[in-house]
Amino acid sequence: MYVCMCHAVTEARVKQEIDGGASTPRQIAKGCKAGTDCGSCVRRIQALLGEHGARPCPTARLAAKLGLADPEAEAAPADPAPAPAAPATIAVAPVLPLRVA
Repeated sequence: MYVCMCHAVTEARVKQEIDGGASTPRQIAKGCKAGTDCGSCVRRIQALLGEHGARPCPTARLAAKLGLADPEAEAAPADPAPAPAAPATIAVAPVLPLRVA
């Protein structure tokens, strides 16, 4: 069954992303583009994440509090932000005066 009609992404493809380690709709989108167009499939993607046991990683502070991580460990660096897009250029034709005879 299709989850994302905009990009023809099936439920099986979303499950494949989850099995590959995706645990958020954004990670699913990064892997297969589902949820990046109209957004109507995001709730279904969230449901699939919940059904298949995917859970987002806790923050470092919470992980340390729960004994899941070393509080002194360095956090992994975040992905760098993409470079901003170049500004669009618009060609404007000159306006000529209208002469009425």
